[in-house]
Amino acid sequence: MKIVVLGGSPKGENGLTHLYVRFLRARFPPHAWSVQDVSATITSWEIDESNFSECIDAVRDADGILWAFPVYFYLVPGQYKRFIELIFERGLEDTFRGRYAAVLTTSIRFFDHTAHNYLHAICDDLGLRYCGFHSAAMDDLLRENERERLLDFGQNFLSALERQIPTARTYPALSERVFHYQPGPASERVDTQDKRLVIVTDLENEESTLGGMIRRFREAFSAAPEVVNLRAVDIAGGCVGCVQCGYDNICVYRDGFRAMFTGKLQTADIIVFAGSIRDRYLSSLWKIFFDRSFFNNHVPAFAGKQFGFILSGPFAQLANLRQIFQAYTEIQQANPAGYVTDEFGDSAKLDALLQNLAAEVVRLDTAGSIRTPTYLSIGGKKLFRDVVWGQFRHVFPADHRHYQRHGLYDFPQNNYGMRLMNGILYPFTRSRAMRMKTIDKLQELRKKQMLEIIGE
Repeated sequence: MKIVVLGGSPKGENGLTHLYVRFLRARFPPHAWSVQDVSATITSWEIDESNFSECIDAVRDADGILWAFPVYFYLVPGQYKRFIELIFERGLEDTFRGRYAAVLTTSIRFFDHTAHNYLHAICDDLGLRYCGFHSAAMDDLLRENERERLLDFGQNFLSALERQIPTARTYPALSERVFHYQPGPASERVDTQDKRLVIVTDLENEESTLGGMIRRFREAFSAAPEVVNLRAVDIAGGCVGCVQCGYDNICVYRDGFRAMFTGKLQTADIIVFAGSIRDRYLSSLWKIFFDRSFFNNHVPAFAGKQFGFILSGPFAQLANLRQIFQAYTEIQQANPAGYVTDEFGDSAKLDALLQNLAAEVVRLDTAGSIRTPTYLSIGGKKLFRDVVWGQFRHVFPADHRHYQRHGLYDFPQNNYGMRLMNGILYPFTRSRAMRMKTIDKLQELRKKQMLEIIGE
């Protein structure tokens, strides 16, 4: 069998993901493995199409495709995202159609599932026969039981190719509406109350529906918000995962990104992201924006701010993308003021939704409103806490200092009052009768405390 590995690490063969690929190649030598370092070379491939064509020829010649990449910011790296865009832009879907595919990722398993969901959907869109994923933690290769699971993944993938197993599509094709937005005049102007609003976008065409949505939204305010177009920002490249920023939150790139991020976005009260759906996400430029913001590491950069989202495309059909946005907002300790999309094809309704979003971002910011956290951020925070405290304290000392200062090392074993109470009550649980009485008493006490707060 011929397997082509589409390598997604910006470090190429020096990336950790490549070691997992090498392990599979070494354990399954009868098969012909071809590795294409996509993320590490995509910039040059856009200029020299001959190298890109060599990669596509390798795909055309392969029986199976292994998408192998590190998880960056809930998804694939921005460079990998650009490769996926080029496949569709250049009409190469038929090259992939009918082949078997699987996904191998490396990460700390923070939102690896959203990255898997995205790539699974892309496989479905390309007509690939999806055969599952393997999610490896950074040092799983050092553990015998995890090596066994990786071998099992490889064996199942190769077996699927050999037996030509039937597969079914999981993610339906996106249904996109052709709609030209004709914005109406703003009926009123929202008083910004001296709050600083910034719209971040990757807008290419001012006359597009997204361009019209941004104009109409700006007209809803007494003072038009500033627009930061990522296409006008000096961004030298995507994140390469060097983690040199882990010590002092300073990126190795010496371009205009950090100045834009700290000088315009972190000083704003309200931030609105405006973009168009591309390949079940936003553009690769947006992905590079989020990846490069990792110079803040695991410290919330936008705590207390209001977020708004203006989106062109079939957002309602992309539950995975909505979850990514929700998780991102919560992890940032910010508030999701609302989403506005153009997918319903009604200019008057879109005017009303944009006007309402303008009023909401100011109202919520004035009230200091931050939505209650869900599992997405609570689970993510605990994962970061444990990883930073444990194996990565020497990699992310800036995180460690922040976590110490803000009491984020809230391990349950440090709650001595709770430990004392459990030590006293635990022996009673050995008796069923006493266990029921203990539970009833605790619930009664908690209810009494709540009623006192209510005032009853």
